[in-house]
Amino acid sequence: MSDQKIFIIKTDGTKEEFQRSKLEESLVRSGASIEVKDKIVNHISREIEDGMSTTAIYSHAFELLHKFERPVAARYSLKRAIADLGPSGFPFEKFVAEIFKAKGYTTLTDQIVDGRCVDHEIDVVAWNENKLIMAEAKFHNELGLKSDLKVALYIKARFDDLKEKEFIFGTKRKLDEGILITNTNFTAKAVQYCECAGVRLIGWNYPSSENLHDMIEDSSLHPITCLTTLSLVEKKNLMEKGVVLCKSIRENSDAVASVGLHKDVLENAIKESLIFCPELS
Repeated sequence: MSDQKIFIIKTDGTKEEFQRSKLEESLVRSGASIEVKDKIVNHISREIEDGMSTTAIYSHAFELLHKFERPVAARYSLKRAIADLGPSGFPFEKFVAEIFKAKGYTTLTDQIVDGRCVDHEIDVVAWNENKLIMAEAKFHNELGLKSDLKVALYIKARFDDLKEKEFIFGTKRKLDEGILITNTNFTAKAVQYCECAGVRLIGWNYPSSENLHDMIEDSSLHPITCLTTLSLVEKKNLMEKGVVLCKSIRENSDAVASVGLHKDVLENAIKESLIFCPELS
């Protein structure tokens, strides 16, 4: 690639200058070795053209990673693997609930709870001895979509209607925290409003720590859509049986058996799951 600036198209349709360092950082963060990272970045830097989409760049990088370091490719594809939990948001709700479970909470999904004025459908309810949380899980299967100010406003109104009520989740208590969680990002206006109004936001890279990406990596709760050894149809069939986490392919034998995976396919998927969703000692 020459010294001439190259502009690429992001998933939200905006342009930005291609920065080699960003590609390097994403590969290193996924666990790529220095040798493989350099090979991929040099390869893509030679071929990149003005107006190329970030999706095309990602796909090329993923293809090369899959060739050189397959387990790393699964981590590199994590954001898109979350998007592949769609098209409905229900698997994402279950996935969010599993993250709270890993943090020591008891969880329920898809609950109808009474507010002061009306009842509300809550995606995830999580509680422990000290805290009751209710979360709206806003799922987008297109990575360029963001949760905007309108979403933030109605979530704040919902939590305001709930905060004076008492609920019986574990024990009788009031709501301690309402959270808006998305698998993509938020608009600047949504962030500005929620920071002012006191609504906690969790997005893919927001806030700078304890964001969705961090929570997944810290808990090793990768979705089954990360597994490169399974086809899209096989992943969809497993999710329909409630198998949302990659580790569940080892733990939920009845559901896995019901989709009729070939023995070799299952063995390879289990081996892959152990690489980045290890057994807990």
